[in-house]
Amino acid sequence: MKTYRSIRDIAASLLALCIGMTTTSAHAAEADVETPANAIVVTGAGLESGPAEPAYDVTVLDRAEVTTSASGRIEDVLSSVAGFQQFRRSDSRSANPSAQGVTLRALGGNASSRALVLLDGVPVGNPFFGYIPLSALNPERLASIRVVRGGGMGAFGTGAVSGTIDLTSAGPDEIGTLQASALVDQRGETQVSATTAPRLGDGFMMASVQWDRGKGFWTTPRDQRVPASARAGYESWSAALRAVAPLTDTVEIQASGLAYDDNRTLRFEGADSSSSGQQASLRLVGRGDWQFDVLGYAQAQNFSNVVISSSRFKKVLDQAKTPTLAVGGKAEIRPPVGDAHVLRLGADVRLTEGHLVEMPYSTVSGLPTAFRRAGGDQSDFGLYAEDDWTLGAFVLTAGVRADRWTIRNGFYRELDATGTVSENTAFPDRSDWNVNARGGVVWHASDMLSLRAAAYTGMRLPTLNELYRPFVVFPVVTQANAALKPERLRGYEAGIEVRPSDAILLSLTAFDNRLKDAIANVTVDTNLRQRQNVDAIRARGIEATANASLGQWNFIGSLAWTDSKVEASGSQAALDGMRPPQVPKLAASATLAWAPRPGWRLAGTVRHVGAQFEDDQQTDVLPAATTLDAYALVPLAGPFALVLRGENLTDETIITRNQAGSMDLGLPRTLWAGIKLDL
Repeated sequence: MKTYRSIRDIAASLLALCIGMTTTSAHAAEADVETPANAIVVTGAGLESGPAEPAYDVTVLDRAEVTTSASGRIEDVLSSVAGFQQFRRSDSRSANPSAQGVTLRALGGNASSRALVLLDGVPVGNPFFGYIPLSALNPERLASIRVVRGGGMGAFGTGAVSGTIDLTSAGPDEIGTLQASALVDQRGETQVSATTAPRLGDGFMMASVQWDRGKGFWTTPRDQRVPASARAGYESWSAALRAVAPLTDTVEIQASGLAYDDNRTLRFEGADSSSSGQQASLRLVGRGDWQFDVLGYAQAQNFSNVVISSSRFKKVLDQAKTPTLAVGGKAEIRPPVGDAHVLRLGADVRLTEGHLVEMPYSTVSGLPTAFRRAGGDQSDFGLYAEDDWTLGAFVLTAGVRADRWTIRNGFYRELDATGTVSENTAFPDRSDWNVNARGGVVWHASDMLSLRAAAYTGMRLPTLNELYRPFVVFPVVTQANAALKPERLRGYEAGIEVRPSDAILLSLTAFDNRLKDAIANVTVDTNLRQRQNVDAIRARGIEATANASLGQWNFIGSLAWTDSKVEASGSQAALDGMRPPQVPKLAASATLAWAPRPGWRLAGTVRHVGAQFEDDQQTDVLPAATTLDAYALVPLAGPFALVLRGENLTDETIITRNQAGSMDLGLPRTLWAGIKLDL
């Protein structure tokens, strides 16, 4: 396909350019080592968020909160944020990667992400499926995480229909010369990582690797195991390289690269899945009178999966590969329009092409019965403008975004076992413009009290996976739907923040979101579902957070209560008023940490997730679960420290899948011990 080749060529060029720029930046920085008097401070981050961003529900996690979770995994860290949810309760050691969609505001219901996840400004979601490669996002590399709930604006706003999760990489101030750790748990599983961020002249570099490996735990309940049952074994690695250097006293260049590979086995021997990818980006950030942020990136990702029959325990489907390419970028400028205004003008683009290759197998002969290919490409070009206006104690914000999107070259082709074409369908191309807006106000009533309100709209395109790729979670088959319409969001919210002192912050937000034409997996027959647009998902609720730092003690708490319902009519009328699958009414988290001396940290975390439904018919329930985690960092000699971690210490039974009584379980009690080096 011509589009595939053009995207591939652009991606290859950008990847090569990033590698060359990384080397050039390092050499240039080394050349400046002898002139520290001319040193310029670089941040490695993008432009600061506007003064009106607090009009929306915002949570910021600092490095201490990010790097001291009981599991050392990014999804565990984000679970402390009110409203954050994965499609399933499994973490990235025991879930199928394609189920790792993340969302906010209880707008879930299928495995695609409805929240935009950015790493240093680059969208990291798999372009074909919409899942997030969670195992590739090592918390040790991060300085902070910023979560903004509600319909997004700015660059890549079409992915932020429920909000934005912005990950910022750490630099020399947070990492230093070297940070490394090696841990082992009671099952013999290991987690090893090392990160270095040396200063090189006026700039710096960051290099990081992580390797996780384990035989896993039994996801199948004991009374449902058969000889073919297998532990949830996993092995994953990721590597990141980043260089930041100044070009002038106000302009810096950032070059980044990320590569990862993740392999898992789920439920049965041979039920193996893999997720791999490489991405590179170049970014120019200017902080002069005319501020700007220009970014370009390329991504290549792949996914494979083998489905094993739960009755014959033989391979029934080999999803051999799903190669996907994406290139994109943004350009934003902030002209000097006075101290009272922060005006953002920008454009962004994202081009995606992907297809699947799969073969169904006979459980009798063990031979393939067909050969299938399906896929297509998408594009989105956006223009946006937003202004924050400070008027005394009030900060007003308003923005508009226009998107031109296309869905093109969709196809489904199948050959039978003899090589004869049994189906060859080309789906019609589609394109349109979509305009969204948002606005809000913050009133700083006093040093202790702030009030805020906001309204917004948003959009999400169906993924190539939803459009063209059927899938099986045996025995349930879910069909694709090439006629899916984009989802459209309308939302309102109001909140209050109380800061009795510099050490205490309390926040409460009430919201009402409606996702029109929400894409759901709708039951159409026994063990048969299809992706369809329902009339809407309506989510109304409250989100509360509390932060307190009192001497050696620190407390972080969050709670999300949401009444989320499907609005449906016609052939889907039976779904009207039901809760979307996998969406709990209540989720809460509380972490209490104690640092009795410098370098020490002792922390405990309690989390509760309410009952959820497995399916759209509300026939299978996932019971509520409450877990207790713990973390301890105890200095030893010199730069070494002892790390102790405990996950699910009470050994709570966590049901992650329930299809007519056939169940998968989540992580049991897991105890880790290891050494951390900090130079």
